[in-house]
Amino acid sequence: MPKIFKTYLIVTVLLLLFFNSVFAEEILSWQDCIKEAAKNNPDLIAAQEGIKESQASKAITASSLFPQIDSSLSASTAKTTATNAVTGAKTSTTTDSYSYGVSGTQLLFDGFKTLNEVKGASENIKASQEGYRFTSSEVRLNLRTAFINLLTAQELVNVAEEIVKIRRDNLELITLRYESGLENEGSLLTAEANLKEANFELSEAKRDVEVAQRQLTKEMGRQEFKPMSAKGDFAVRDTVKEKPDFEGIVKNNPSLLQAVANKNVASFNIKSAYANFSPEFSGNLGADKSSSTWPPRDKAWNAGLTVTMPIFEGGLRFAQVSQAKALYKQAEANERSTKDAAIYSLAQRWAQLQNAVEAVDVQYTSLNAAAKRSEIAEAQYSTGFINFDSWTIIEDNLVSAKKYYLNAQANMLFAEANWILAKGETLEYE
Repeated sequence: MPKIFKTYLIVTVLLLLFFNSVFAEEILSWQDCIKEAAKNNPDLIAAQEGIKESQASKAITASSLFPQIDSSLSASTAKTTATNAVTGAKTSTTTDSYSYGVSGTQLLFDGFKTLNEVKGASENIKASQEGYRFTSSEVRLNLRTAFINLLTAQELVNVAEEIVKIRRDNLELITLRYESGLENEGSLLTAEANLKEANFELSEAKRDVEVAQRQLTKEMGRQEFKPMSAKGDFAVRDTVKEKPDFEGIVKNNPSLLQAVANKNVASFNIKSAYANFSPEFSGNLGADKSSSTWPPRDKAWNAGLTVTMPIFEGGLRFAQVSQAKALYKQAEANERSTKDAAIYSLAQRWAQLQNAVEAVDVQYTSLNAAAKRSEIAEAQYSTGFINFDSWTIIEDNLVSAKKYYLNAQANMLFAEANWILAKGETLEYE
């Protein structure tokens, strides 16, 4: 073998390996998608930061319960010029001043206003945590929807290819009968149109695959698109055939728990509003040194007690109490509404899941029947036992049955995903 040919062969093989590695589709399982979304989904990241923000807010509120200590350091110089009224002579005097010290203030009592605000901040943290769980539930639904869409689009390509083969075989058979004078031109044109439609649906299905890939890319939180394929099946694992206890399940629903936390926040806000009527006691203590030379030598200290008591503010504090009570009643009503909606959603999604599971079984039976009828009808048509119109109806039924069965499988997975959302399960649920 010539040396130049060997070199050409090696280069060709290396190029093929390179392009295969670049353009090969990444195969992702459902668990792979979960792991990536858990790290990169922007909605989850925002919800996590929301928890940190509420934790920081509590720390800010609680800081006023601790001593507030300040330190100070100052240095200044002043120059004074005086003119003698008799002689007109001018004299200048320079005065220096130095001082440093420390002072502190401690809240002693404010009618438990700050304490209730801290408790309310703790409930805000719980609300943020439940808000994160709710976001995680929605991210799971969106991610699962994207995964199912890709899985369905991939399978639809296979179904479309099967339909193209059916239409092509039909056209070949009809062409033979037409050329033999046993079939009319209308039947031939119909078969050609059916094949053209099948090829269009195949092209459409292939384009839908990329759309589904981009949807899954978005839900996983990827910043760059890369071709991928979903690895999975159309089996549901959370069917729950026996009717569950909806009232029991809803107790752990994150949207309801978030509403409960918000109601508790409103309750503490009422107590805080009433505390505004209480006098506020705070103690203060300070020590410093000052003199005209550095370091300062003259010592001084001070200690005191400050009492602040509201007398009249134009009804401000009464209005604050009324506002807090109204917000509590609003939160209480929101809690009840959220609970009722969650129970209804559970009942609805469970019923839809049962319907979807049974629909798959029905469509599977219909597909088997359509396939058997098609097999028999093709033999009958090729021997002239039935006419074209009867045969094409049976073939159309087979094509439709293949599509209906795939749609039923996808709808079953969608129903399962919505049932899991209604239960309030998070992204990690399986």
